[in-house]
Amino acid sequence: MEQDILERFPPLPDRVGHVGGVESLTVDGRRYYFGFDFTSDLVLSPLIDDPGAMSAFASAYMRQTTGRHDTAHWDGLVALAVDGSAIAGDDADRTVVLADLRAGLPVAGSHLLYLLGAATGWEEWFEEAPEVRQAYERLGFDEEDTEFVDHCLEAVREHGTRARPDEWTVVRFHLTAAVRHLPGNWGVLFGPLAEGLLNHR
Repeated sequence: MEQDILERFPPLPDRVGHVGGVESLTVDGRRYYFGFDFTSDLVLSPLIDDPGAMSAFASAYMRQTTGRHDTAHWDGLVALAVDGSAIAGDDADRTVVLADLRAGLPVAGSHLLYLLGAATGWEEWFEEAPEVRQAYERLGFDEEDTEFVDHCLEAVREHGTRARPDEWTVVRFHLTAAVRHLPGNWGVLFGPLAEGLLNHR
């Protein structure tokens, strides 16, 4: 039984054995759980829609500061993840409606974008953007500005893509590239975000 669960939810590449806890969110009313390394801001598991499967995954592939634990230990942490979060301040941040993602741009600095970065580790390929380098230069890109994409997104949301074409170039590249780098089944959450970008003009 447990082996079947682990085959259904294989570990993410290079993310086995991390110390972490359990978080959750709902997508169109369905609750998904996932492992999270709070020290590294890194997602540790696929999205898992069954609490027992989440416990089994964590027991097999995750650790706590006290070492490995059985599924009974993780059951308690999975239950706690329903009502609380160590990374989201408001329960509304953990509630996602896919139609909303398809309809508009995400909010700069939102929990959703934080999770996108945590799932993909996009800081590792942030500069893989030769086609937007001219836009960077015109905008005065500073490598020390870790919120550069957020600033561009704010400008686009406020003024529109036609009024801020360089900012839109940056936003569109980074968000679509992030979606392409998604591990496991995280496309369940972020695939509609990519659709929204394609539809946005």
